[in-house]
Amino acid sequence: MEQPFYLFIIAIGIIFIALFLYYIPVGLWITALVSGVRVSIGQLFAMRLRKVPPTLIVNALITSTKAGLNITRSDLETHFMAGGNVNNVIRALISADKASIPLDFKLATAIDLAGRDVSDAVQLSVNPRVIDTPPVAAVAKNGIQLVAKARVTVRANINQLIGGAGEETILARVGEGIVTTIGSAHDHKEVLENPDKISKTVLAKGLDQGTAFEILSIDIADIDIGENIGAKLQADQAEADLKVANARAEERRAAAVASEQEMKALAQEARAKVIEAEAQIPMAIADAFRSGNLGIMDYYKMQNIKADTTMRENIVNPPKK
Repeated sequence: MEQPFYLFIIAIGIIFIALFLYYIPVGLWITALVSGVRVSIGQLFAMRLRKVPPTLIVNALITSTKAGLNITRSDLETHFMAGGNVNNVIRALISADKASIPLDFKLATAIDLAGRDVSDAVQLSVNPRVIDTPPVAAVAKNGIQLVAKARVTVRANINQLIGGAGEETILARVGEGIVTTIGSAHDHKEVLENPDKISKTVLAKGLDQGTAFEILSIDIADIDIGENIGAKLQADQAEADLKVANARAEERRAAAVASEQEMKALAQEARAKVIEAEAQIPMAIADAFRSGNLGIMDYYKMQNIKADTTMRENIVNPPKK
């Protein structure tokens, strides 16, 4: 019965030692002490209770101390508990210090907590980046379209990383400047002969204001001649005018056809009235005979005159055979 009891005591001892070394990392304390970083065992134990990894904080303190940075353990713990990336901030501060870029711990942690990669921003500030713009089409005053591509060299503006606009804004502003410059040229040849005119005009507009970048240069990589927009617009206008003229002509033709139909209707109405009047002539002659106003000789004379008139018409216009 004594052997199981000893094994139980040994197991309890091993668990106690493991817990002791976990909550009080003596090896990490010795490493910090040798590296010149002052951190007590009680502070390491308090980190465990606050669920802050002591290894992360101590290693960051050692790295920053060796690099000559004045950063406290409390600052690192606060940044970690705020959800920041401690190692990324330390790397950024060391890189900025070596490159003589003004960057303090407060600004670095603010950039990191804002969701930006502060280490990448410092590297971008040291090594500028080249951004290629998509093809930008614009039309000069003579109607010729030009398609330009530009290369924008930028570097990070550390002080504007928080709340500053990104690369999309830079590209949009550069594209707008290219369109404005080409559009103000009287002839597309002016732009082709002096492409640096676009660069100087766009660069002078201060397009990097309010952005997280500083524009170093804008270089026109390529300019191609596009369509003759002016001629195309004139052709479209001529086609539109032709359609309008055809529509007006069709309107006049329809009005003429309607007027002709109206005249034909009036002529038919007049012929109907004439036929109706001619149909009443025999009745009028009969009434004249009955009333004594027309004699038989008068009737014969009228018939002779009618026959003579018919003969004259046949002589002038002989009937067709």
